Parts: sequence; C-alpha cells; structure tokens
Amino acid sequence: MFYLYIFTATFALSILCTLVIKKLAWRLRILDEPKGDRKLHAKPTPLLGGVAIFFAFFVCLFFVRDLLLAGDLEAMHWIGFFAGGLFLMIGGYLDDRHNLSPGRQLIFPVLAVLSVVIGGVEIEKITNPFGGFFYLDKYQIQLFTLFGFKFTFIIISDIVVSVWLLGMMYTTKLLDGVDGLVSGVTGVGALITFLFTMTTKYFQPDIGLAALILSAACFGFLVLNWHPAKIFLGEGGSLFLGFALGVLAIISGGKIAITLLIMGIPILDLFWTIFRRLAEGKNPFKISDRKHLHFRLQDIGLSPRQTSATYYLFALIFGLSAVFMQSKGKIFALGILVIIMLGIIAVFSRADRKNKTL
Repeated sequence: MFYLYIFTATFALSILCTLVIKKLAWRLRILDEPKGDRKLHAKPTPLLGGVAIFFAFFVCLFFVRDLLLAGDLEAMHWIGFFAGGLFLMIGGYLDDRHNLSPGRQLIFPVLAVLSVVIGGVEIEKITNPFGGFFYLDKYQIQLFTLFGFKFTFIIISDIVVSVWLLGMMYTTKLLDGVDGLVSGVTGVGALITFLFTMTTKYFQPDIGLAALILSAACFGFLVLNWHPAKIFLGEGGSLFLGFALGVLAIISGGKIAITLLIMGIPILDLFWTIFRRLAEGKNPFKISDRKHLHFRLQDIGLSPRQTSATYYLFALIFGLSAVFMQSKGKIFALGILVIIMLGIIAVFSRADRKNKTL
C-alpha cells in the first residue's frame, strides 16, 4: 500500500508540474513550431516538459530520502544523480530557447556524466553469462579528498559508465519524435526496474522506490504528452529520461542487460542510424531525417498512438522476460531483438531501393 501511495502522489505532482510548466513555456514563448517534415504537430506546442518530470521525480525522492539512504548507496551517489539531471535541465532550457549548435548541446550531457562519475556511481562487476564476473574496478587513481569524500577515478568502470550513459541519453533523444513515445517507454522501463528490484533474489527496495517514482513521474507527464500532445519533453527532458534509466540500471547493481532489453529496439535504431548516416558520408549527430523506425512505422500507416503503443509492447514483453531469465536467457532474448531489428531494416531498405528505381 505504501508504494501505491508514493506512485499516486508522484503521478499527481507530475500532472500539476506539467500544467505549470506548460503555462510558463507559453508565457516565455518557448515553443516547438510545426516547421519541416519531421514536425507532425499542427500548431505550436510548449517545450520544457522534462522540467516537470525532473521536479516531480526529485521532490518525491527528497521526501523518501531516509529510505533511499537505508540501502547501499551513499548521499553522494544521489547528489551526483541530481546534479547531472540539473545540468541537463539547464542545457535543455538553453537549447529550447536559443537552438544551440550540436557542439554546445553536447556540453551538458558530458557534464551530467561527470557529475555521476564524481558522485561515485560505478560498475564494480558485470556478470559473465558463462560463469563468474568481469570486474571493472581493479584499476583506480585517487584524485583528491574534499569535505571527507574521496574522489577516485576508476578507469575501466568510469569509461563504461560514461559510454553507457551517453548512449542512453542519445537513444532517448533520437527516439523523441512521436507524442508520448519517450515518456511512455521510460515509464514502462522504470516500472519493470521496480518489479525486478522487488523480487526476492534481487531485492533492492531503495532502487525500486526510485524507479517507481520515475515511472509515476513519466506517466503523469504522459497524460498531457499523449497524442495529440499538449506539451513536449524538449531537449532536456528527452536526454534526462535516458540518463535516469541509465543511472538506475547502474545503481541497481549493473543490471544493464535488463535495460538493454527494455530499450532494445530504440538502441538498435540508434546504431543503425549512425551506421546509415556514416555510410552516406553524413555526420550522424548533425543530420536529421525521417528514417528513424518510429517515423517509418507512421509512413506505412500506423497512427502516432499506435506507433507509441508498439514500442511500449516491445519494452514490456522483453523487459518482463528479463525479470525471469538468467544471464544466458537474456543474451538469447537480446539475440532475438537483433534479429527482429535486422528484419525490419531489411524490409525498409528494400522499400527504399524500390522507390529509387521508380
């Protein structure tokens, strides 16, 4: 019953924050204008929606901070998480208002990653599906001590954490092209993380509580972000949701495989987008187009709601499957996801070749 109360309170706060941010964005004229072939909305729509999720999430975390600190994590871990999210909100506001160049946009995700690393979030080990573990915390360099906190650079772990978080952020950033898609998928992913950390074998009530709060914040925002959206996530929000899911995957004990299954299709779409643009001689991080999977699904006749629901279904099926699978089973499920994505790519690539010959 306690978890239901927390979910309901966060859900309600998220809706309230979204309504306030929506009015603020209109007043400041921070709007997404319906220009270009990637803009499918019919009228100007407020941005900055990620601020509402960020605020609802961390306010509710603050009120249950004693429960969060009762687990294995220290205050610095949560502070690093908060600081990283704050950098994304600042960068998102600046980009939504001033349309920053890609180079300047990258500054804020990098600062977010550094905040988490400096806060001490690390991956100690990764499960070897064939037995044992891969340890990532063997090589360390102590940088300095401040206010009693030792700041250490854990070479392999920090590199893996940085690559993982940047990858997650840019996955959700590129996925944010359909009403309710990113907020819904993240909500589903966070809910599955909650269920996973509530199981007897992996019982982590502190991480589970944070995941439940993130899920509720996303679903509260989804009320106004569902098609036709009354507000969009904006740059900061689209990055923050990938960042939050990525951090939860790490602090839950390196449960990256589960998040890979939840976000499998979007992550594979990101890799395909990078490969395709490089093959075309284009900068993969500067060129935008309508060849992302979520756009292609709409091109073949799916509505925005059906497109988002399709992604929710994939995240739900493969995410829940991971809850009941061992390491080898998760690798098998990841293999199935790769095969599905390769099949989708083959179908659309063939269609593109046919269109060029007509």
